[in-house]
Amino acid sequence: MMKRSFLLLLLFYVSSPVKHSLTYFLTTSSGLQTFPEFVSVSVVDGVQVGYCDSNSKTAEPRQDWVRRLFRDNPGHLEWHSQNCKISYVVLKEDIDMIKLHFNQTGGVHILQEMSGCDWDDVIDEVTAYDQFGYDGEEFTSLDLRTLTWVFKDKADTLQNKWKRVNNEINHIKYICPECLKKYMDYVNRSLKRKALPSVSLLQKTPSSPVSCHATGFYPDRASMFWRKDGEEIHEDVDHGEILPNHDGTFQLRVDLNISSVKPEDWSRYDCVFQFSGAENIITKLDKAKIRTNKEFPAAVIGVVVGLLLLLVCITGLFIWRKKKKNEGFKPANTSASSSSSHSSSAPD
Repeated sequence: MMKRSFLLLLLFYVSSPVKHSLTYFLTTSSGLQTFPEFVSVSVVDGVQVGYCDSNSKTAEPRQDWVRRLFRDNPGHLEWHSQNCKISYVVLKEDIDMIKLHFNQTGGVHILQEMSGCDWDDVIDEVTAYDQFGYDGEEFTSLDLRTLTWVFKDKADTLQNKWKRVNNEINHIKYICPECLKKYMDYVNRSLKRKALPSVSLLQKTPSSPVSCHATGFYPDRASMFWRKDGEEIHEDVDHGEILPNHDGTFQLRVDLNISSVKPEDWSRYDCVFQFSGAENIITKLDKAKIRTNKEFPAAVIGVVVGLLLLLVCITGLFIWRKKKKNEGFKPANTSASSSSSHSSSAPD
């Protein structure tokens, strides 16, 4: 179920070339001993850019361009950290109210909020959305046309106790688009930079394939392959996909099955990393240069990626519904003319 939720989450929020999104996933829980009581994740165009939880209560940038933005705009970091603390308090009050209303005194309960905005930079049109899920099911969503909350099933009995409209409208209709436009400016600047990778030969056990692993490169326009006597080979070769690192750079691997390679023939093989606008990085197949399982960094990377996927899966869990698997969210459209009522702005 969690894997399916994650796939649907990606499906709903992969942006088009002219449409960009800023989404906040907020999760508060009770009864979970191994997970922070509150977690907030910020996502721009499907990429995690910020994180905060009830333990740190401080906004943490997850991309290089976000770090640069915070350095250029010190008030932005403070603003995000303050909003993290406020959201923690508000969501905790909400989940306590819901549990009391439904007479739930024990067990594990999870309240999730997904809010944000999409911006079409061609026609300069903004759409906004704010939705809640409780214990894995859709709970309520904000209808921006009527400025009312639409509750699902038994949650409708909470109609008179749910007081959230004013703050949500101000944030998702006005502050969110301004933040998103500022973010895209920094993203576009970062696209112009280039970073070369470090390339290593890795092997889990003496009988395992040798993995040629490149990490830390940017952008993701790269390829890598094995050669024998200067010619690219495909037999006994397994190509991995380009994967993102937590700092915004990328990694790539290509494995070579050496079970049929004679020791005296090792020198005939090399790994080639090709990067747009840069010279090829060539790494000879040399047993002395192979890093073994004891120092294999992929294990650490796997743990980090696994934790991030778990976090995103949990925060996006309420998206999936058993009866309507193929229905996506339908955010309300807010026209550009609504900006005339703008009474608040994003931090500098």
